[in-house]
Amino acid sequence: MSRTDVSNLTQLGAKTALPDSPDAAVLEKVNNPHQDIDCLVRFTAPEFTSLCPLTGQPDFAHLMIDYVPGEWLVESKSLKLYLGSFRNHGAFHEDCTIGIARRLVREIEPRWLRIGGYWYPRGGMPIDVFWQTGTPPENLWLPDQGVPSYRGRG
Repeated sequence: MSRTDVSNLTQLGAKTALPDSPDAAVLEKVNNPHQDIDCLVRFTAPEFTSLCPLTGQPDFAHLMIDYVPGEWLVESKSLKLYLGSFRNHGAFHEDCTIGIARRLVREIEPRWLRIGGYWYPRGGMPIDVFWQTGTPPENLWLPDQGVPSYRGRG
């Protein structure tokens, strides 16, 4: 079994404060010891929060992030801190969802990535935002994200 080099990590195993903003958050990565296979890695954030950029009111979402690693894996604690940094960040649903995906693509250069942002309603209307980098690799087991339409989310 291959070992993953963790010598570059600064947050895992250390007391780390929640970053003040997404821009201040540090996304850390480790080498992928299984670069020879395409596997799906899924992160689920069922309690994601951000702020409406106009009213300052909280917005809530269930985020599903699926990716096929290339050379790098995103370190999960740093991802949790990054996602938590949106708590006091004002942005529209689309900007949050796409911005998270683009930052991950920039930082870890996955073979493929998709994100589903299932936002809870404000003003009576839920907004769901979906994006992916392209066609998933052939023969990849790609399960449904499993988040029901809004009627079933309550």
